[in-house]
Amino acid sequence: MTFEPLASDFFGYSAHLSEQEKESIMALRSYLETEVKPLVNGLWERAEFPHQIVKKLAELDVYRFGWESTKPFENSAVFRGFVALELARIDASVATHVGVHNGLAMGSVNVAGSDEQRAEWLPKMATGEIVGAFGLTEPDSGSDSAQGLRTVATRDGDDWILNGSKRWIGNATFSDITIIWAKSAEDGQVKGFIVKTDTPGYTATKIEGKQSLRIVQNADITLENVRVPESMRLQNANSFRDTASVLRLTRAEVAWAAVGNSIGAYEAALRYTKQRVQFGKPIASHQLVQDLLVKSLGNITSSLGMVVQVSRMLDEGVQRDEHSALAKAFATARMRETVAWCREALGGNGIVLEYDVARHFADAEALYSYEGTREMNTLIVGRTITGFAAFV
Repeated sequence: MTFEPLASDFFGYSAHLSEQEKESIMALRSYLETEVKPLVNGLWERAEFPHQIVKKLAELDVYRFGWESTKPFENSAVFRGFVALELARIDASVATHVGVHNGLAMGSVNVAGSDEQRAEWLPKMATGEIVGAFGLTEPDSGSDSAQGLRTVATRDGDDWILNGSKRWIGNATFSDITIIWAKSAEDGQVKGFIVKTDTPGYTATKIEGKQSLRIVQNADITLENVRVPESMRLQNANSFRDTASVLRLTRAEVAWAAVGNSIGAYEAALRYTKQRVQFGKPIASHQLVQDLLVKSLGNITSSLGMVVQVSRMLDEGVQRDEHSALAKAFATARMRETVAWCREALGGNGIVLEYDVARHFADAEALYSYEGTREMNTLIVGRTITGFAAFV
């Protein structure tokens, strides 16, 4: 299958991909466009997750790429970013599902687990046999998770007993395991636990009424005396710094997903404006419509340049928190502008699912907020460039 750069990759950043990476991208794109795209508007409207895609995404190696023990071939962070982009270009919820399972859940095991835990869990997660979720955010603790975590882990012989609650946990209505982060009652440090979701005392309740990322199955989790053996504690998770190490790896891919969501809206708007005739000619030939499209493409291009570079820095081992924080803050802010301009280009048709832009427009709000709000990422970068911490 011949690789075709996206028209929205205006400066040709996909040239950074190897031939094998390009082949993998094209296989994924073909599947997403033919099998997933026709379903997503209906799924979004019904707030349903297409469970059948898990097996196919696993067959396409989507869950394997990031980790040494499971990757099918040597690949770059830039390539993994383009995977996130392709997923979000079709649907941001599908990209979020993969980001939670592959990035956050598998990432927790890979970064903070022991050799034995990696050997036991990562192969099963890579094949989609086991689906993971990531339980950090709580009803009263989001941006202040480093200090405000209220879920408690109490040692009881060879076990730990977990009590508390989590909120906004993606994949959690159908996950087989959830990585639960809790404060130890002994030393007050944050520790991670691999919790099987059929453990007594563990309940997950779907969050209803969402107006963004409706396909993602977010849940409220309640933990009532959930008993977890010491062997299921992530052996290398000893403080919130270890949790942050996982988030550092995934934050840049959320920025990539924001670019993909922008591209999905832009492509839909471009297609529509070429076909929609007003005053006797396609509205794409009107100056003000072209202005909206060009501004959108400018946002996409500048954001794509930033995420490509931050991923190259990850490959080179020089990426730091402030780099991924700036990429996430910038790309999601530009995404918000872009999807609004694309909706504007469609006029009234911009608010119905039929033309796709409405879904990308609504989903942008969740991407803008999760994996670190713009404000928190701004403070991370601000601390670096000024030398002063402005956190409350």
